[in-house]
Amino acid sequence: MKQKEWIFGFHAIEAALDEGEILQVVIDKTRRDKRMNQLLDKAYAKSVVVNYGDGRLLDETADDVRHQGIMAEVLVRAPENEDFIYNLLESIDHPPFLLILDEVQDPHNVGACLRTAEAFGIDAVIVPKDNSCGLTPIVRKVSSGSSERVPFVEVTNISRFLETIKEQGIWTYGLAGGGEGTVYSTDFRGPVAIVMGSEGKGLRRLTEKQCDFIVKIPMEGKIESLNVSVATAVTLGEAYRQRQGL
Repeated sequence: MKQKEWIFGFHAIEAALDEGEILQVVIDKTRRDKRMNQLLDKAYAKSVVVNYGDGRLLDETADDVRHQGIMAEVLVRAPENEDFIYNLLESIDHPPFLLILDEVQDPHNVGACLRTAEAFGIDAVIVPKDNSCGLTPIVRKVSSGSSERVPFVEVTNISRFLETIKEQGIWTYGLAGGGEGTVYSTDFRGPVAIVMGSEGKGLRRLTEKQCDFIVKIPMEGKIESLNVSVATAVTLGEAYRQRQGL
C-alpha cells in the first residue's frame, strides 16, 4: 500500500528517483550548485515536475528535518500490518530472518536500523504500534531508500507476536548485557528473529521473557552498552556472515 508523503534531502530523493513514485520536486530557488543540477537533470530525465520555492517554504514543510534545499512529494511504502508477516512467512523459500525493534523511539536509530537490515538481508523489520518510532520523514531520510525496500511492520503487541512466531518455528534472540552467550557463539543460521531493546531501557521485561535466548556483544573498556543502531549492525553482520557460510 502507498501513501503520499514529503521526503527531504539528496539521498532520500535520489533513491526515490531510482525506485519510487515522485509526484513533484520542490527546490530552493537560490540553490543551483553542481549536486542540485545533477539531481534536477535526473528528475527532468524522468519527466518529474519540478517547482521552485524559497527557503522558508522548505523550512516550514520539513519542520525539524534537514532538507538540504530540496524536498519531494512522493508515494511511499506505508507500514504493513501483522497479517503481512504471516503471509510472508508462508511464501519465502529460505529460513526467515526478522528484526524486531522493541520501542526504539529515535528516528535516526530506526532509519539506521532499516539501512542495516537491508544490507544484511532482513526479511522484515517489526515494531510495536505504540511507544515506538514509525516511518517518519527523518526515518525515511536516514534509511537512504531502505524504507521502500524493507517491509516495515507494525504490530499491536510485541510479546504476543513473539509467542506467535515461536509457534511457527522461529527462534527468538534478544540482545542484552546480561546475556549468557555472545553473538559470536550463537547459531543464527536457521529461522531467526533478533530483538533489540530501546535506547534507554533495553528490552522490556515481558519481551525479554518471550525470547528463547538472551545474548550479548562482548566489549572491553568502561562502556556498558552500544547505541541500538550500532548494536544492531554488529549483530546482524555476524548473523549474515553465518547465514552466508562466510
